[in-house]
Amino acid sequence: MSSKRKPCKTCPKEFKLEAIRLMEESNRSTTEIAMQLGVRRNQLNKWKEQMDKKGDVPLSKRGRPI
Repeated sequence: MSSKRKPCKTCPKEFKLEAIRLMEESNRSTTEIAMQLGVRRNQLNKWKEQMDKKGDVPLSKRGRPI
């Protein structure tokens, strides 16, 4: 098996906020919205969770935290 991972995609804060707005105001499923935006469904849920907890989404950054 030689499947390559897709490179990580960084999304600007405005994109994340718009995605969350679509999740809240649209009557479409999270899966549909994720497919339309080109991100994973669990990523959308993570952004929404971060917004609910902290009141904001993190800025785009690369790499893993140390």
